[in-house]
Amino acid sequence: MGLNKEGIVGLLLLADATSTAEIATKHAVASVDYWSLLFVFAMASLLGFGVIVRVSRLLHTPLMSLTNAISAIAVVGSIIVTGHEDYPLGIRILGAIALFASMTNVVSGFLITDRMLKMFKQPGGSGESKR
Repeated sequence: MGLNKEGIVGLLLLADATSTAEIATKHAVASVDYWSLLFVFAMASLLGFGVIVRVSRLLHTPLMSLTNAISAIAVVGSIIVTGHEDYPLGIRILGAIALFASMTNVVSGFLITDRMLKMFKQPGGSGESKR
């Protein structure tokens, strides 16, 4: 017994008796719990601060490169949100703020990493250690 595309669509329509309008109104009335979102943000901030404070100075450069990679993902996302005209103006403004903050993080991370790497170079040489 082979079913074509029209047969499968017909079976799906028979199996679900609710109309499309009922489905749309049922899912459109979703409220947002801002207190739980604020709680998650606060806990993530405290946990992130606790982890960063305990990082050894020797691990700073690998951690900074990981942070730059995460910020680069945030830059791409915020560019998409800021440049998309279908989003409301408030969301696009928040996207622009996120773009500024992420780019500041990426640029300062590269500057700090470059400064730390210069500390390990030999004075007056090419940076290679002599044996």
